[in-house]
Amino acid sequence: MRLVALLLLPALALLLLAAHLMHAGLEPLAAVALLLPGLLAVRRAWSARLLQIVLAVAVIEWLLTAAALARIRASHDEPYLRLLAILGAVALFTAVAAAAFRHPRLRTYFGLPPRPRAAPASTPAD
Repeated sequence: MRLVALLLLPALALLLLAAHLMHAGLEPLAAVALLLPGLLAVRRAWSARLLQIVLAVAVIEWLLTAAALARIRASHDEPYLRLLAILGAVALFTAVAAAAFRHPRLRTYFGLPPRPRAAPASTPAD
């Protein structure tokens, strides 16, 4: 996968988060979320880890929001399955964006150590 495409995943996930926060009336947090994609240009391990943490928290936020809105809709006898599907897809996309930092190209870009290889299965000594 190309580096630009890998960097685009977290950038888009953060923009979705900013829109969500703005809609919720949390303008200061929305402003922070809008500035966070700038960390994609900082080629340091701490930058990648910070973005991963923010994206992981965003996944939790999407799931909590989905549950709360579905509960409200269900209590009003309104349909809620499409809402759950959409917000679930957004949460999944955000999780994929966080997991993108495990890709070898992004690990190299941010100066993260390579992922350890699985040790070969050893046979018991006779």
